[in-house]
Amino acid sequence: GLADTAKKNFGGGNTAWEEKTLSKYESSEIRLVEIIENLCDSSNFECNNMVEEHEELIEKWWFKLKKKYPDLFKWFCIETIEVCCPAGTYGPDCLACHGGSERPCHGNGHCDGDGTRAGDGSCSCKKEYTGQFCLDCSSGYFSSLRNETHSVCTACHAACKTCTGSSNKDCQDCKEGWIKNEDGACV
Repeated sequence: GLADTAKKNFGGGNTAWEEKTLSKYESSEIRLVEIIENLCDSSNFECNNMVEEHEELIEKWWFKLKKKYPDLFKWFCIETIEVCCPAGTYGPDCLACHGGSERPCHGNGHCDGDGTRAGDGSCSCKKEYTGQFCLDCSSGYFSSLRNETHSVCTACHAACKTCTGSSNKDCQDCKEGWIKNEDGACV
């Protein structure tokens, strides 16, 4: 809502007079009402209930605390009503996700509870990755780059079930319907 209303004004016939006489739209109660009215989808009961329950806090921030705490999300959701956590953290105490808060799951998956007061911080890895920290390669993929903090898993050749490289000669096991020839390549 803050972004959507950032470039608006009172929009009446004489905007210059309105802003001079009624105060600036940028910090007006009219803008705040427009923002609050559009915060939640009409069918989202939890969101609408939260806004209604904490409307006084939002107004307090808008009129008195906006300059001191310019990040409404951080001030309201994380620090004041404590329903959110910063990105890369989870749970009641906003602990760092597995793999660290800068790159949860080493950038190869999603942290359970990321940015919320819920979850257990465990990783759900992208299909190429596996393991507690999403650093190991899944079956059908091989490690093309790996160190303590980064891992890049690349798909095996179409003939390989498991492999150590990208060609059909790097297969450890052939997929069903493929056999190893005398050179050790799956054909």
